[in-house]
Amino acid sequence: MMAEAGAGGPRLAELLALGRRLWDELEASTEPSSGAPAVQDKVRQGLDALQRAAAMVAELELFSENEELEEVASADLKFMLLPALLGAMTLKQVDLSRRREHLESAREHFLHFLKLCKNYGLGSFQLPPSTSGEEEARSPPSPQDCAQPNLVAMAMNRTAKIERYKQKKELENKLASLSSSVESGTADEDQIREFYILQIQKWISTSLEEIESIDQELVIVRSRDAARQAAAGPRGPSRPAKSTMKPFILARNAAQARVFGAGYPGLPTMTVDDWYEQRRRQGIFSQQGFGEPGSPPCSSPPAGASGEDVQKQQQEAEEEEDDEEALQKARDWDDWKDTHPRGYGNRHNMG
Repeated sequence: MMAEAGAGGPRLAELLALGRRLWDELEASTEPSSGAPAVQDKVRQGLDALQRAAAMVAELELFSENEELEEVASADLKFMLLPALLGAMTLKQVDLSRRREHLESAREHFLHFLKLCKNYGLGSFQLPPSTSGEEEARSPPSPQDCAQPNLVAMAMNRTAKIERYKQKKELENKLASLSSSVESGTADEDQIREFYILQIQKWISTSLEEIESIDQELVIVRSRDAARQAAAGPRGPSRPAKSTMKPFILARNAAQARVFGAGYPGLPTMTVDDWYEQRRRQGIFSQQGFGEPGSPPCSSPPAGASGEDVQKQQQEAEEEEDDEEALQKARDWDDWKDTHPRGYGNRHNMG
């Protein structure tokens, strides 16, 4: 069955050819950076063409799980490459903020291609797991696995890679000998069919290698994302900002307040009673369990106070009682100095 697009639109073969051409140009590009605008512009164009072609293949139902390879037309075999080309083109994107998304999307494309090839019996290989190694990364290996690595599995993996590399080189040599006749249109039906099957088998090897590389990178990317989320996690409630108090002069009575206010107009003045009343309105003394001015401190501790706070308040109350006599003497001395000038009663050095 030959695949055609809707009327007025590009044909499926044209979209595939455009995607293949852009891919070949990207592979042969000499740009110093894969993030160059010209390179990424080709990546976007290639992805658009390949995605449109893949949508047309799905709509036309070119491939089915219930048919054999011999039932597929030779001209339609090349459209099996679309998922692999989509995966390879997806990896060409360089947006680091979406790297995990690109890796997972490319892996799905490669896995879709391998399942399609497995269904048609194209090549003998083992399918990778449907999901990447995220679960393995979350569950650490057992101490026995760390102490005694599976040397047999490692050796088998190495042998499989070497064999896959040899097969890929043989496929490339066969493709080189057939490409000229296919591209010039001189190849017969059998040569065209062999050419497309060889291309599919080559991309099977490439897809297996890419999935293995993607799984290794995904472990790193997921660990990095988890570390960023942990660093930007919810924090505890912020402490309320402490209220700042403007400086002022605390006077003993209204008379001193007027005197100091006249001498220091830049600073406000208030009496002890005014200062206490202001603090009481702000709810500070009431929260700490103080009574009215001149009344003894409350015997019961404030609600929610810890044992350390209660002990501290009791200690302060005892110190205030012990110092009451000393405080009274200091007040008497201040009153005496107010009524007796400095040097009063000194008669020893009078001439």
